[in-house]
Parts: sequence; C-alpha cells; structure tokens
Amino acid sequence: MFNWDDPLAEKPATDKVDNDLLPVSQQAANELDTPGPTSASVSELPPSNAKAINADDKRVVNGQADINQLAPFKYPWAWNYFLNANKNHWTPLDINMAQDVHDYRHKLTLEERHVYENVLSYLTTSDILAMRNIGLAVMEKMTAPELQIYQARQVYEEALHTWTYQHCIETIGLDQSEIYNRYRVVPEIYQKIKLANERLDTVMRSDIDLRDKDELENFVMSYAFFAGIFEGSWFYNGFSPIFALQRRGLMKGTGEQLQYIMRDEVMHASFGIRVCKQIIKEENVKLDPKKIQEMFEEADAAEATYGGYILRDPILGYSKEAHHGQFRYTANRRAKQLGFEEPFPGAEATLPWLDEQANMRKEKNFFETKVTEYQTGGGLKWD
Repeated sequence: MFNWDDPLAEKPATDKVDNDLLPVSQQAANELDTPGPTSASVSELPPSNAKAINADDKRVVNGQADINQLAPFKYPWAWNYFLNANKNHWTPLDINMAQDVHDYRHKLTLEERHVYENVLSYLTTSDILAMRNIGLAVMEKMTAPELQIYQARQVYEEALHTWTYQHCIETIGLDQSEIYNRYRVVPEIYQKIKLANERLDTVMRSDIDLRDKDELENFVMSYAFFAGIFEGSWFYNGFSPIFALQRRGLMKGTGEQLQYIMRDEVMHASFGIRVCKQIIKEENVKLDPKKIQEMFEEADAAEATYGGYILRDPILGYSKEAHHGQFRYTANRRAKQLGFEEPFPGAEATLPWLDEQANMRKEKNFFETKVTEYQTGGGLKWD
C-alpha cells in the first residue's frame, strides 16, 4: 500500500492481501463492513442564476470570466502548446555523458574549458530566474486558464533545465560551489543577470494593477524582454558555444542535452511573444519605440561584454565576433515577431548552422541515444 506519509519508503512485507487484488464480489463484501460517510450539510448554495462562461468574456489579462473554468477556449493555440509540450518528455539521465568526462579531462584546451564552464555557470543561474519569473510573476496575472496551464508546464521545464545543468556540472566533476557562484563574482556574467532582474522587476511585483495604463505598458515591456530577448535571443544564442564544440565531436552529450533545452526554449519564447501580441491587441497598448530600441541596445551591450569574456581567446570555429553578430541577427528576428522595428538593421547570420541545431533533423542511431526529434517545435514557425 502506498505510504502517504513517506512516499519514498519501501513497501513493507505483509501477509495481508490487498483488497484491490481480490475478486470483485469479495471486494464488495468487504466494503459492506466499512462504515459509510456521514451526510454533509451544505451551508452555502451556488447562485441559482449562474451561467456557463462565454469564451468571448476571456482576456489574457484583466478578464472577468471564471478562472477555474478551462473550456470553452478563447485561446485554443495556448492549449495546443500544452498538448505539444507533453509529447516531449525527457530527462538528463536519458543521455550518456561518459565521453564528455573523457573529452573534458583529455581533449579540451584551457580556452575550451573556460568557455564550457562559464556557459554552464550563466545558463544555470538564468534558468532559475526564468522559472521564478514565470511561476511567481507572469502566470498569476493571466486570467485565462488555458494560458496558465501551459505556463505551469513551462515552470516544470525550467526546473528540468536547471537539473540538466546540475547533472552536467556534477558528472564532469566541476567544483559546484565555484561554478554556481561565478555570476556573483564575474562582472561579465553578473551584468546580464542584473539587467534581467531590473527588466523583470515589473512582472515580479505582486501589487501591480494591470488596469492602470502605465502599469500595463511596463508589464508588456517586461514580458517582451523576457520572451523576445531573455529566452528568444540570449538563451537561443547562449547554447551556441557548446554546439560549436559538439560540431567538432567534443562534449557531444552536453550538446545533446542543450539541444533538448533549446527545443523547449524555442516553444517558450514563441508562446511568450504570442501572449505579448495578444495583450497589445486586446488592451490597445501603445509602446514607445524609443524605449523598445533602448531595451534591445542594453541587451546587445550586455551580450557583447559577456561574449568578450567567455571567448576572450577564440576557440576553433567560434569567436566573440561570431557570437555577437548572431545575437544581433536573432534579436532582429524576435523584434519583427513582436511587431517591432529591427533594432540592428543589416545584421546577418554569423552562425548559419544554429537553426539546424534547433531543428535537429539529423538521423540518429536509435539504439545509441534517445530520439531527440520533437513531434512539434522543430518545425515551429515563429510567425
């Protein structure tokens, strides 16, 4: 029998036969000897004129419909995000990391170790921040349950990503205390986390009133930063140094772990961008183009500084110039998807293979590794 007080405890040996294993007739006889529940008194009845909700009454924020009634849907696309995400279960334990241990100890140069360690240090801190932002801030402000349900799945996936980074750090044998503390002592990592915290402060507040025009605009700006820059550009670009190693046959286990994560983050960013655009449409939000440009330029400066640190010495097939150029190209794409002007006109892709890494269309030996071809997401159309 399941131990509700200690679910992880082993089931004790017993001679007693579980009632569920008995024939149906015997189960029924046993239940006759069990005292039935006493009748409960109803102290308050629901309103006699209560009507089923109208989907048209739902809104992303500031809605008046019953938040506890899932259907009928006003945003079926949000429900589809949830269904698609649930086709794609994985854990870091699915991937063999043995070769990565050998690569790190015997094949990586000092410069490549520097890149590997600092990328993991930044990513693990960022995913915890992302988990808190969605779980503690954004989700509670949504007033349509189909949106909240996908965001609940997103919180789980951010926690899963944090586990993945921890698994890589632990498996390789890195100093966990030192790696996790780097964002507090390395200025180039710290300034990205600091900027994110400042930009997301609005959505983190529990007392925000989204019926106030200025508060709502600040909220949309914060969410646009989170979806378009933090997840859609910084994360998307942030995996590429490890992918550069993977493409050369190094740290392939870590690279495959990050491919799984990248697939999730593509979905997260796409969903967030769609939510932002829906709020702008429903609430007739007018954002200041100058503030939008400043937001992207701040993020660009932080990314350039970060790239200059992790790639202070270029590694084979990857440089700080390529890293920065790809960020600008990606940021332009996300801005257009949000309905904004391109912040960096003329920026071109410096890592043309990066989208291929996200789509993961390459064939894999099924018996060697778990298939990483998601049923959705890989062919996800941002527009």
